[in-house]
Amino acid sequence: MEEYVGIKWHEFITRKARTDFPDAAVYLKEQQLTISILFRALGGDPGLRIEAATPRDYYTRRSFLQKVASAHNQVELAWKDGETLRLPERLALFPDKELNRKLYIWLSALASQQSDEFESWFVDNQRLTASVLARFRGLNTIYHELAKAFIRLRPRPEQLSTADATQEKAIQRAILDPGCERLLPPAKYAPMPVYLWLYPSGGVGGETEGMIADDPDADSSDSKSGKRKSKRKKAERQDAYNKNSGLMVFRLENLFSWSEFVPVDRAGDDTKEDDAESVADDLDVLSLSRDRKAASSSIKFDLDLPSADSDDLILGDGILLPEWDYRKNRYFDNHCCLLPVIADDATPAELPTHLRSSAVKLRRQFSNLKPVRSWLNRQVDGEEVDMDAWQDFCSMRSQGQVNADPRLYRSFSAQVRDLSCLMLADLSLSTDTYINNEQRVIDVIHDSLQLFSEALSSTGDRFALYGFSSRRRDHVRFNMIKNFNERYGDTVRGRIQALKPGYYTRMGTAIRQATKVLSVEKSHQRVLLILTDGKPNDLDCYEGRYGIEDTRMAIIEAKRLGLQPFCVTIDDEADEYLPYIFGNNAFVVIKDPQQLPNELPRLYVNLTQ
Repeated sequence: MEEYVGIKWHEFITRKARTDFPDAAVYLKEQQLTISILFRALGGDPGLRIEAATPRDYYTRRSFLQKVASAHNQVELAWKDGETLRLPERLALFPDKELNRKLYIWLSALASQQSDEFESWFVDNQRLTASVLARFRGLNTIYHELAKAFIRLRPRPEQLSTADATQEKAIQRAILDPGCERLLPPAKYAPMPVYLWLYPSGGVGGETEGMIADDPDADSSDSKSGKRKSKRKKAERQDAYNKNSGLMVFRLENLFSWSEFVPVDRAGDDTKEDDAESVADDLDVLSLSRDRKAASSSIKFDLDLPSADSDDLILGDGILLPEWDYRKNRYFDNHCCLLPVIADDATPAELPTHLRSSAVKLRRQFSNLKPVRSWLNRQVDGEEVDMDAWQDFCSMRSQGQVNADPRLYRSFSAQVRDLSCLMLADLSLSTDTYINNEQRVIDVIHDSLQLFSEALSSTGDRFALYGFSSRRRDHVRFNMIKNFNERYGDTVRGRIQALKPGYYTRMGTAIRQATKVLSVEKSHQRVLLILTDGKPNDLDCYEGRYGIEDTRMAIIEAKRLGLQPFCVTIDDEADEYLPYIFGNNAFVVIKDPQQLPNELPRLYVNLTQ
């Protein structure tokens, strides 16, 4: 009974304390496509992702009911950093659903014009708002409609103390007439959040000092796949726990909660806890401490690298390649070391039994693409006279009609497919993942490369096969499977079947080396086909937007050399980043990985016809 009463009381007091309008709520996932198109159409950075923001601590004055309900401690705010535009996951600010939808549109337009971090939140937002309204006249109606409706929801200055009233009047004037106020008057508490403006990305600045805590924001879920994503949490440093010092004494009724620091030494225990993610979600602050004990005293070898006896054969001392840093807008010369490797223990092998029927069918289909020798009739010059053309010419001449440019010869033509294709396969650690009870991703890649090779060998097209993985910038592995001058046969099949999952995915470096190899080919059409199962990443800074921007720049370099890059992926989230890297028509997502071996040759036909 006590529990039932407590639940009902919580529902009642929470409902009384809320100031939003749930019936008019609009969700980001419903407006994602519209916002994305508008943000980029207005000049927003195409490399930014648009994602949901979770509430941030906001220190403002609360009503009595809000204090009782423990509500309004956190608010969802819009902000932007170098990698993402974060918008509230749900907007129910106005009683009109259409106004909430327009607020999403306005925030995306405002963010599209923000180029620098805020120095003064109050002044810079006015300047940014005035700039957007001046540049995009069509947004004036939307903004002033939102501003008038928002002013009606804000506190009435006559009901506030003198300092708070002065501050609130300045904010309302700034909202209605952006640019008219130059200073935010101080007050004891932060003002009610201005949902029409953007907020600082990482922390606070200028007049907002003290009202916004460090951001714990995160994605609650992916709007397309429903998969949970990692969260960004507030963090604090704690002294390392010394388990040999002191005596912990406490009363049993004073049990620890999840939000309190518990000095558990996890340095020597790397076991995975089933509920670790849910525990992390419950924590408002992650407490971390640095272990004074050096890791080298307990770990004497690198677990990521195999021993020299079981590793592939490294060819040469490595190739130094540049890398693009979008933050500094320049290349780092000789930044990455690429190591060409070959599986020296691979033994020649025949085509696996389960692929033979598919290979026969593909060879029969692709043989139709083989060049056909034929006669070209009615030519100006050629090996012999075209009798049909000669008869037509004589007939016309007898009738007094003379062709000024008679084509009386025919020539024998051997039509040639002037084409070279380089297949670059991702061999990162993620390819060790099982897609069903029998197959891993790497097994699908084995089958795909073999059927692809069987198909191309029947056309006579020049093709090469390479794979790649990486472990930081000084160890990018480039697996040589088949070069352009090597004949496809049992030796190459053995190398394909010997491929193993590697490490990480420094895609830009591998693409640059593949570009160098393919650009030497003299063919008229040169296709760079990239097969991957995930986005660029590595152990160092090659993560997030940094890796995406470097890969995009590598693709741009390939296109400048006349190559035709195309990406085939089995990553469900590829739609979020591949259009930015390759372009809208230069990639395809295979929803069912098991279909990849059969789909890959068909894609090749479409690319090369």
